[in-house]
Amino acid sequence: AKRFLLKKLHQGGGGEKGGGAAGDVAQLDAQIALHYGVPYAASVMAFDPVQRLLAVGTLDGRIKIFGGDNIEGILISPKSMPYKYLQFIQNQGLLIAVSNENEIQVWNLEFRQLFHSSQWDTNITAFSVIEGTFLMYLGDENGLLSVLKYDLYDGKLQKMPYNVSIHSLAEAAGVPLLDTQPIVGILPQPNTLGTRVLIAYEKGFLVLWDVSEDHAIAVRGYGDLHMKGQVTGAQTHASEDQIDNVDENEEEREICSLCWASRGGSTVAVGYITGDILLWDMTAVSSRQGKQTDVSSNVVKLQLASGSRRLPVIVLHWSAGSAKDTTKGGKLFVYGGDDMGSEEVLTVLSLESSNGLESVRCASRVDLKLDGSFADMILIPDTGVPDKIRTSALFILTNPGQLNFYDGGALFSARKSEEEYAQPEAQKFPVVVPTIDPSITVTDMYSLTGREHPSISLKKFCARQIVAPPISGNMKWPLTGGVPSEMSLKEDHAVERIYVAGYQDGSVRIWDATFPILMPMFVLDAKVPDVILDGANASVSSLAFCSLNMTFAVGTTSGLVRMYKLQENSGDSSFHFVSGSKQEVHAVHHGRGFHCNIAFMASNSPVRSLRFTSSGEALAVGYQNGQVAMFDASQLSVMFSVDCTSGTNSPVVSVSNYSIGASAAKAGPPQKEIATSAKFPTDVVLSLSKDARLTVVDSTSGLIINSLLLDEKQSSALLMYVIIDGASDEEQAQLPEDKLPCQSQTGKEEHVLDQKQVHGAETNKKNASLHPQSGGSDSLLLVCFEDVVLLFSLASMIQGSNKHLHKTKLTKKCCWSAIFKNKDDKACGLILFYQTGIIELRSLPSLDILAESSLMELLRWSYKTGMGKTMSSSNGQIALVNGSEFAIISLIDSENDFRIPESLPCLHDKVLAAAAEAAMSISIDQKGKQVGNCLISSNLYDTVLCTV
Repeated sequence: AKRFLLKKLHQGGGGEKGGGAAGDVAQLDAQIALHYGVPYAASVMAFDPVQRLLAVGTLDGRIKIFGGDNIEGILISPKSMPYKYLQFIQNQGLLIAVSNENEIQVWNLEFRQLFHSSQWDTNITAFSVIEGTFLMYLGDENGLLSVLKYDLYDGKLQKMPYNVSIHSLAEAAGVPLLDTQPIVGILPQPNTLGTRVLIAYEKGFLVLWDVSEDHAIAVRGYGDLHMKGQVTGAQTHASEDQIDNVDENEEEREICSLCWASRGGSTVAVGYITGDILLWDMTAVSSRQGKQTDVSSNVVKLQLASGSRRLPVIVLHWSAGSAKDTTKGGKLFVYGGDDMGSEEVLTVLSLESSNGLESVRCASRVDLKLDGSFADMILIPDTGVPDKIRTSALFILTNPGQLNFYDGGALFSARKSEEEYAQPEAQKFPVVVPTIDPSITVTDMYSLTGREHPSISLKKFCARQIVAPPISGNMKWPLTGGVPSEMSLKEDHAVERIYVAGYQDGSVRIWDATFPILMPMFVLDAKVPDVILDGANASVSSLAFCSLNMTFAVGTTSGLVRMYKLQENSGDSSFHFVSGSKQEVHAVHHGRGFHCNIAFMASNSPVRSLRFTSSGEALAVGYQNGQVAMFDASQLSVMFSVDCTSGTNSPVVSVSNYSIGASAAKAGPPQKEIATSAKFPTDVVLSLSKDARLTVVDSTSGLIINSLLLDEKQSSALLMYVIIDGASDEEQAQLPEDKLPCQSQTGKEEHVLDQKQVHGAETNKKNASLHPQSGGSDSLLLVCFEDVVLLFSLASMIQGSNKHLHKTKLTKKCCWSAIFKNKDDKACGLILFYQTGIIELRSLPSLDILAESSLMELLRWSYKTGMGKTMSSSNGQIALVNGSEFAIISLIDSENDFRIPESLPCLHDKVLAAAAEAAMSISIDQKGKQVGNCLISSNLYDTVLCTV
C-alpha cells in the first residue's frame, strides 16, 4: 500500500491555503531513489583497484560512485562545499573526502552514509591514504606532517601521537633551518608499506623520510639544482639527438605536482610553477651528509616547450611499462608545461632509460585534446595484475561534468607514423540514460501494477544479465564494482514500472524502472525499413502508452505520430501510413524487436499532447497550432481534425478523453442528466490550450460541444487532470489511515499533520455547501497554470459553466505538476514544481500545502529553464533531468517502493572483499614478517602506531 512520505516532518504549521512562508511548511522526507550521470560540478576522482569503483567528488559537496552493471550511487554532504582530496581506504567500503573547509569525512559505501567527520584546525595542503591500512598522512600549511587513523570499531578518526615539523625534519636531515612553508605533496614509497614517505615542500625541498627510524633517506632541492642537461624529445618540435645546456644557476621554484616515475620508487617526477619537470633520483644519500659527490647525476630536466613563459605543471601521473623490459621506462602524463596561450591538452610522454637518469630519453610525445577545461585525471590499473602496474584505462574529467576515457593498451601501443604518433581515440563515458548525446526532449513513467492493467509480463525484454557498456576496440571495461540487488535478479521478477524517454533524433528508449537500477529494455527506432517518411527523424515531443494492448504512441515536432505494438516479431510485416483520407500500405522486412506499424499525419504542426482512450483503440492528439485530432488505430483512419482555439492558434498543452456514460452510474444528478441527454455525446475529448481555453469535443464526430475561457487573466496553462469517480470531499481532504505518520514520530509532528487534515476537512465541507453540484461522486477537472490552480465540476463544464469550485493562487511560478493516488487508485494529492526549484505537496481537493522540499536540498540542482519538459512521475516517483544528470526522487512509500533496502544495489562487495583480504594475507605471509603489525614508530616521541 502506498504511504505518504511524511514520516520525518520538520517543524511546520498547519496547511496554509494558497501558500505560506517557507518556515511555516513542513519538510518532505523525500529521498533520492537513483542517480545516473556525471555531476555538473565534478572536480576530483579516486579509484578502488580491488572493488573496481570510481568515485567523483564535486564542487558542491556531492560524491558520485560508479560501478558495473548500471550500478551508480550519489552521496551528498550536509554542507555544499568543494572537495580537494578524495581517496578510498581500499577494499573496505570506505571513502575519505577532504573539503576546502578542511573537514575530513569518512563515507561508508555499504550504507551510503557519512559515518564520521572531523574538522582540521589548519589548512590541509597534502593528503594520502597508506595503501592496505586505515592510516593516512596529512600535510598542512605550516609544514607539519601528521598521521590519522580510522578506527573501524568506533567509527571515528583518531589523531595519532606522531608528527614531523619542517624544522625537526630539517634538523634530522642535516640541512639549514628552513622557513615555514606548506607541504604540497605526500607520496608513500612503493613496497615499503608506508614506512617511507616522500614529503614535498612548496619552495622545492624534497625529503624521503623513514618514519620507522625517524631519519632522512634522501634530501633533494635548492643546492642540488645543478644539471648537465635535459631529456630530449619532450618538446613538440625538439630534435631527438639534441641536448641543450642548462644554466647552473637555477633559481628556487615552487612545486605544483609530483609522482613516482619508477616501479620501486627510486625516481620521482616533480612539476614546477615555471613549467619545468625535474626527474629526481631518490636512491642516493644526500650530499649534505657528506656521502654524495656527483650531484649532477641526481636530476635531469624535462621541458615541454621552449618559450620563456610557460604554464605551471599542475598534474603528473606515471604508468610503468613492461615488467619484463626495465629499459622501456613508462608513460608520464602531464597537464601543463606548455607555452602560455597554447591549446589545452594532456601530454603523454613515453620515457625510456637504459642506464639511470643520464640515459633517459623521450621516445614519443602525444597530446590528447580535451573536451572542455581540465579538472582531473586518473589511471586505472588492470585487473588480475599482482603489482597493479599495468594501466587498463585513462579517465579524464573536464568541465562541466564531462568524463572521457582512453584504452590503456592503445596509449601504450601507439606507433609513430611518417609525421607524428597516431592520436589515440577518446571515448565518451558510457551512460545508462543518455541526456545530451542524443539530446533528451520528453519523458514519462508508467506504472503497470494498477487494477486496470492486465497481467502482462515484460521481463523477457529486460537484460537479465546486463552486459558491459559498448566500447570500441578490445578494451575490457574496468569498472565492475557493486552488487545488484537480489530482488532485481529474480527470474520471476515482473516489470511493474517503465521509464520512457524521447530524443531529438526521433528515437525512443525504454527501461525497466521497477527497482532503483534501470535496466534497458529496447530502443524504438524512428526509421521504417524501405519506407521514406517526411519528418521521421524529427524530435520527439510527446509520448503515450496504453498497457491494455501494449501500444506506444510517439508524437514529433514534424506532426508525425508513430505507433508501436510491443509484440515481438521478425520477418515480413506491413506498415500503414495514414494521412487525412489517404492510406498507404508498405510491406517491410525487419529484424527482431519492436517496430513502427502505423504512422498518422493530420497536421505538420508539432505534437504537444497525446492520450489514448480507455480501450486503447483511439488516440487523441493536440498540436502546437491549436488543432485537435482523433486517430482510430483499429480502423486506420483519421476520425477528425478540428481547431479548438477559436482562431487564436494557441498551443494545445493537454488533451484528455472522458466517457460520460461510463461514469454516469456512480455520478450525481448533474452528470446523470448529461448522460441521459441526447444533446451530449457518450464520449468527449477535452482540450486545454495555453491561453486557458477549454474545449469539449465529441469523440466520434469532432463537433465542438462547448468552448470556455477558464480565466481571462491567464495565458500560461500547463496541464489538466480529470479526476474520475473520486472519493467524497472529506475522504479526499484527509490522508488515509495508511498515510499517517508512524508511531515513532514526535507528538509535535503528529499534531502538525492532524491540524492540516482537520483544516482540509473543514475547508472541503465549506466548499461542498457552497457548491452542492459537486457532491457525490461527480468527476472533477483540475487545471494548473503558472500562478494559479483551478478546480471545476466536470459535469458543469460540459454543460457550459466555467464557474470554479476552488481557486488557489500560487506565490511562485509553477512549471510542472503531477497527480498521485492512494491505494484505492483515487487521486488524493497534487505535486507542484516551481521555477525556484521547490517541490510542493498539496491535498485534494482543498489544495492545502502539506509539505515541501527543494532540488537544491535533495540533489544540489538549480532550476533551469525548460526542466519541466523532461520531468515525469509515477505515483510519487519523480524523474528529472539536469544536463548530463538523471535522477528519480521518491516522495511516498509502498510495498514495492524504491526505498526497500533489499531493492538497492550495494556499492560494496563483501564477498569480493573477503576473497581479496585472504589473498593479501597469503601474499604478506610469503613476503615475510619483517614489518610485522607495527607500521610506524618514532624515536622522537617514543610511540608506536599499529595497523588495525
